[in-house]
Amino acid sequence: MNNPCVAHRGWSGRAPENTMAAFRMALEAPDVEWIELDVQLSKDAVPVVIHDYNLRRTTNGRGEVRDWTAAELASLDAGSWYSPQFKGESIPTLDDVLRESAGRAKLNIELKTDGIRYPHIEEKVLERIYEYGRMDDVVLTSFHLGTLERVRKLSEQVRIGLILDGWRNTLLHELRELKSDFLSIGYSKLNSARMALLNEAGIQTMAWTVNDKRNMLKVASLDPELLICTNYPDRWRELVTGSGIKLSGKRVLEGTKKWFRFRPNK
Repeated sequence: MNNPCVAHRGWSGRAPENTMAAFRMALEAPDVEWIELDVQLSKDAVPVVIHDYNLRRTTNGRGEVRDWTAAELASLDAGSWYSPQFKGESIPTLDDVLRESAGRAKLNIELKTDGIRYPHIEEKVLERIYEYGRMDDVVLTSFHLGTLERVRKLSEQVRIGLILDGWRNTLLHELRELKSDFLSIGYSKLNSARMALLNEAGIQTMAWTVNDKRNMLKVASLDPELLICTNYPDRWRELVTGSGIKLSGKRVLEGTKKWFRFRPNK
């Protein structure tokens, strides 16, 4: 087994999700190639890293993320809910993660929007990516097709990918229309026939969220280049270094890079 590892919300099996503690654990692991994270906008339109729209589950705050400024969000405790060891961990900004991960890991950045919430999230996130020169080692993903369409209108250089927890016959057509070469999909929705279709179309695929070893082996057997997204990179590592299993499969084709300038709307 040699599938690349994606640390889901950082190393969230050992540290509070979407915090710098979880990201640093993943970054310090030389064999973790990717980190997945979630981005929303603060009240003052700063991209911040948090999964839920509501603050209650992972912080000591209340209400919605969009009702707090970036400075107010930074003052919250985003670690104690997980363990007293992480008391004082804050909600990072996207800048924090872009800066710390540069040259160390690729990023899968999920834009947390339904198309109505955060109407300018695409511009704000792209601005930060271009500011840090990370155009070639990030992919922006979303469940919302319209959000991805907007990203593509703004930039043809930054990769985009659809997130699905299902399969539909129009999927490959949709990805072609988006000029997308990336798919993030619930692992149980993949099989060998679907992987063959994705490979033939040149789609790099990430399977989420695979947390037990048995399912890791099952999913990895579909293709050696299938990205394994997990809360537990240590479990993935144990299989990579100790399983002795040889997998075969067609390599995922790299998407053709296009070099265009980011064109934000004024």
